[in-house]
Formats: sequence, C-alpha cells, structure tokens
Amino acid sequence: MKYRPLGRTGIHVSPFALGAMMFSSFGNSDQDEVNRMVARALDAGINFVDTADAYGDSEEMLGRALKGRRDDVVLASKFARPIGDDVNHQGGSRRWIMTAVENSLRRLQTDHLDLYQMHRPDPETDIEETLSALSDLVRSGKVRAIGSSDMPASEIVEAQWVAERRGLERFRTEQPHYSLLDRTIEREVLPVAQRYGMGTVIWSPLASGMLTGRVRRGQETDLRRTRLFAALRDERRIDAVEEFISLAHEAGMSLTHMALAFVVAHPGVTAALIGPRTMEQLDDLLAAVDVSLSDDLMDRIDAIVPPGTGVGRMDQEYSTPAIVSASLRRRPLEERAAA
Repeated sequence: MKYRPLGRTGIHVSPFALGAMMFSSFGNSDQDEVNRMVARALDAGINFVDTADAYGDSEEMLGRALKGRRDDVVLASKFARPIGDDVNHQGGSRRWIMTAVENSLRRLQTDHLDLYQMHRPDPETDIEETLSALSDLVRSGKVRAIGSSDMPASEIVEAQWVAERRGLERFRTEQPHYSLLDRTIEREVLPVAQRYGMGTVIWSPLASGMLTGRVRRGQETDLRRTRLFAALRDERRIDAVEEFISLAHEAGMSLTHMALAFVVAHPGVTAALIGPRTMEQLDDLLAAVDVSLSDDLMDRIDAIVPPGTGVGRMDQEYSTPAIVSASLRRRPLEERAAA
C-alpha cells in the first residue's frame, strides 16, 4: 500500500479509505462480522476510515470495531446532515457543531477525530460561524483537521478567504462525488482543491453500485429492484455502464476495479471511499489497489464520458438553493410582466 499526503496536513493516508456507512442497522448489523472486516482492511494496509453521524448507528459499530486499534487509523466523521426531527440538530451553527462533535466522540469511543467534515454546505449559516466553531475544536485538541463535503468550488474559495482574513482554521480536505459516470468536478472543484493544497476524498466512486456490473440494460437486478435511487433507472447512465463493461472486459479486468483505478489515478484525488457491506465485497475492493490503467485505456474512457462532463447525477448530491427552490431563479410575475 502506497500512502499519499492528505493535502498539506502532514497526515498520510491509503489511496482507498474504508467508508463505514454500511456498518449499521440498514447495512450490516452483525457486529462480529464488522469487527472482522475492519481488522481485514487495516491488516491490508488501509489506515483511513470515514463515517458520519447521519449514518444511523455506524459510529457506535465502528467504535467497537476499532477498540484496541484506534491509534492505527486516521479517523474521520462528519456533521451537518439532519439528525432527528429537531430543526437545530443539523447544519453548521456553533450550537450544533459543539453538540454534534461530543456525540460523535462518545459513539466512536475516542477523545479526538483526525478529520471532522461538514457533510453538506449550510446556506443559512455564515461560513465564519462554522469555521470559528471548528477552529475552537482544533485548538482544544478534539479535532486535528477540518474538511468540507460536496461544496461547490465558489464556496470552497470563499471559505478559504474567510479563514485567511479572520485567522481561522481552513478546510484542509474536500469530499466530493466523482466516478466514471460523473466527472464534473474535474472542471473546477479538483483544480481549486489542488490550488489550495486540499486533500480530496471521493465518495461513491462506484456510483451507488452502478459501476459494479450489477445494473444492466433490460435486467431487473437486485439493485434496480430496490428503487432506492432514480439514478439506478437512468437509461443514459445504463447505456454508459454497458460501454464501460465492454471496455473493462476487453482490458481484462472487472468494471469495479477499472472504476476505482480511474478515480485514484487523478492527480487531484487523495483517496476513494470503499463502502463494503460484506467480507466478500471488501476482498474484491481491496484487490483493486494494485490495478493501474494504461494511457490508451484512459483515452477510451474519455471517449465514453468526456473529461469534465457527466451522465445524469446522483440523488444524494448537494444542490444549491436556487436549484431546489424555483422562487430563487424566477423574478416575481409582476416584474416579468412589466419587463
């Protein structure tokens, strides 16, 4: 396992990070198996583990699985997604951050987090408020470094400027979505992250399972039967998947391995999150560590989904307020009528 610098934090991490979302009651709730999977990943050289307070009981299960090996890993968690029905149990306010971190530390059975990430942007909270609270956590020793997730490039830049002007801790990492099917972060997010020396940790490099080969044209496979994500039924994405399956077969590798190798090949990417639910899945994902793609193969990938473009989008991706609310992108009717 060749380790990479996590931005300019001085921390070095494995190119694959163990995502713990599936270590939960809605994924794999067998604590003994989760313990074995975590041990297997660490023994294979993975030293980076990522979870979030929004992943059900993932933090509790991971905390138990890491007992005795906490110091062997760079441990990351996230805040900001809604937790329960209380309107104040979410977002980037100081009030919630100070509560959320204590809850995560307790569940993970640790006294500090190596990386604490804002799970999604919070347009209702001043970024200075968020960075100020996170800076206090770093200074107290409860958090070693801070990061963002799914943050548009313009907001990454704004956060960097605010941190510099106010003498606050700055986001050291960004966790965006990136895959063979969605390369839009190549346009701005990755270049901006590189410019500011930020590490990038990719979520869902297998596009919610679409790049495992289990979603095929004309087949009602287990993933598509779940009807969990509209993206799994997007025929444009499925057409691209079919082309990638043929290309991977021609190259003598599985689609899963090609997809993971593609993501970590970008010079702006630090690590890709793998989120296995079973030991069999984990072993298959770990085997991709040694896979590399030739320049010719990368060129052929570019021909299917060109650089900086995407086919459809993930349901879980962050959308700016103007995309979510029609009122923010339309002038009032009386103004339009008078124009």
